Amino acid sequence: MIEEHWLAWIGVVSILVFLVSLAALPWIVAQIPADYFCHSQRTPAQWKSNRPSIRILLLIAKNLLGYILIAGGVLMLFIPGQGLLTILMGGVLLDYPGKYRLERKIVSVPKILSALNWLRSKRNAPPLILNED
Repeated sequence: MIEEHWLAWIGVVSILVFLVSLAALPWIVAQIPADYFCHSQRTPAQWKSNRPSIRILLLIAKNLLGYILIAGGVLMLFIPGQGLLTILMGGVLLDYPGKYRLERKIVSVPKILSALNWLRSKRNAPPLILNED
């Protein structure tokens, strides 16, 4: 049987995760360039080849944040929060083969695009533009 203090801690963590997700997700979604999904494949930014040490550090930090968001999103499937969108944003941050193609496929679902653009509107960011191939 679960002790009372554990239930209290689970409740506090649930509320904190919910509040952090409400604050962080619109900001993260707003950071995606509006034309991110317009191209058939990604082209690396110029600074990535000029500064490899900074790129590696940022890559590690970005992937770590992605894993944290995915773990939090899975947790939010069972507690209050925006679980599916949090998992999606974690996946956007991770680096893996075929990522861009998968992102484009997911975002082409009208309900997901609508939800992302709604979050972007909360930060006064322009809506995402899809290039239908």
